[in-house]
Amino acid sequence: DEESVSSFMCLLKKKKEFRCMENVLDENEGVFTERMEGLAERWRDLHARRAQLKAHVKTSGKTVQENEALQNQALKKAIKDKEQNIKRESELLTAQRELEVLRKQHQKLCKKLPKYSMFKKYLEDVVEISQFQDLEEIISFYKALVRSRKDLLQSQQWHKELTEQAKVLLEKYRAEKTADMLRCKNELAQLKQGLDKFRSDIPLWEGRWTDIQSTADKNTMMLKTIRGTIHNLFQ
Repeated sequence: DEESVSSFMCLLKKKKEFRCMENVLDENEGVFTERMEGLAERWRDLHARRAQLKAHVKTSGKTVQENEALQNQALKKAIKDKEQNIKRESELLTAQRELEVLRKQHQKLCKKLPKYSMFKKYLEDVVEISQFQDLEEIISFYKALVRSRKDLLQSQQWHKELTEQAKVLLEKYRAEKTADMLRCKNELAQLKQGLDKFRSDIPLWEGRWTDIQSTADKNTMMLKTIRGTIHNLFQ
């Protein structure tokens, strides 16, 4: 009985502990569920923030690219404008120099103008007593004479160059023909020497030919005699 009571008390104690454990588990399960729900909520918030961050990064990247493109365009435009400004400044400086040169020339011409005014009066007098109508016609006629003189000088120079070339070619031709004539004279002299030698050898060859003919005649007579003798012996 004592053992049964003790076992019963232990069982009650265990049941009590088990109920406490169940209560603790229930409480822990509730807390765990709340925590899981909190974590799920935070996870959803994290995903939402991540999506927002991606969208923001994408938009920001696009904006940065657009800003970089705009900056590059602005930089290129600034460089181009700077080059154009440098070119314009150079052109302006060149134009100023040319203007200064023209101004100096104009000053020189203005100084010379009183000196040559007498020639204008002279040309006006020429117009009055000549067939020219005005000063422009005289100047045009003078320019035509200058061009004609220039063409004439060029023509004379051209003829002079042609004459020089012809002289050079003639000298070359004369030198070649002189060399040919000298060569022909040398060949003719050699031929004359050969002809003289041949003529001097003619009597010798004629004598030899006479000897050959006499020897042939003798041989012919001897051959006839031999033939006759052979014929007689054969008979």
